Amino acid sequence: MVTCYLNYVIDPYKAKEFEHYAKLWIPLVNKFGGTHHGYFLPSEGANNKALALFSFPSLAEYEEYRLKSLADEECISAFKYAEDTMCILSYDRSFFRPLFE
Repeated sequence: MVTCYLNYVIDPYKAKEFEHYAKLWIPLVNKFGGTHHGYFLPSEGANNKALALFSFPSLAEYEEYRLKSLADEECISAFKYAEDTMCILSYDRSFFRPLFE
C-alpha cells in the first residue's frame, strides 16, 4: 500500500472554493480504486494550509489512476474548477508506506 500526502497552499480568501474542490475529488479517488482518507482544512494556526491523504494498493495503481484521471471528464472538470477559481496557490505531493504493527 502507498499513501499519497498532498500539502496545499491555498488562497485563504478562497477557502470555500477549495472546500468545494476537495469534495469533488474524494469520490473520484475512490472511483479509481483508491481509498480517500479526507481533506484537512485550515482551523487554528495557518489559514493557507490544507492537506489530503489517500491510499492505493500500490504505487503502480496510483500511477494508473493518475493517467486515467487525465482523460476522465469528471476529473478534467475538477482540475478546471481549481484553475478557474485559483483557490490553490501551490501543492506538493509525497508518498508514504503505512506501518500498522
